[in-house]
Amino acid sequence: QVQLVESGGGLVQAGGSLRISCAASGRTFSTYVMGWFRQAPGKEREFVAAISWSGNRIYYADSVKGRFTISRDNAKLTVYLQMNSLKLEDTAVYYCAAGPSVLTPLRAYEYDYWGQGTQVTVSS
Repeated sequence: QVQLVESGGGLVQAGGSLRISCAASGRTFSTYVMGWFRQAPGKEREFVAAISWSGNRIYYADSVKGRFTISRDNAKLTVYLQMNSLKLEDTAVYYCAAGPSVLTPLRAYEYDYWGQGTQVTVSS
């Protein structure tokens, strides 16, 4: 069993930066694929970024490529999402997800565990 707790969300102006974190419990964290998804009001949950257990494979949605950076610290059981050059359309609840057998990281249904989410609001 893995429990995920996101933190670091908040209000930021367009063009600004924010780093959100996801703290995990469970000894198997280091073997899991970790992903970030987001859901804006009235929209479906969408893939943002994912990282393999070793960190050597990283995936990004086209909408965040070049602006967001995903990373993980297996010793701290934490995955991060550094968000730069934030845009109004990045406003959403950001969810952390984990899965032991994720073959296609952008597919939400492949993840077994989810956090409660952290709100990121970008203002003009």
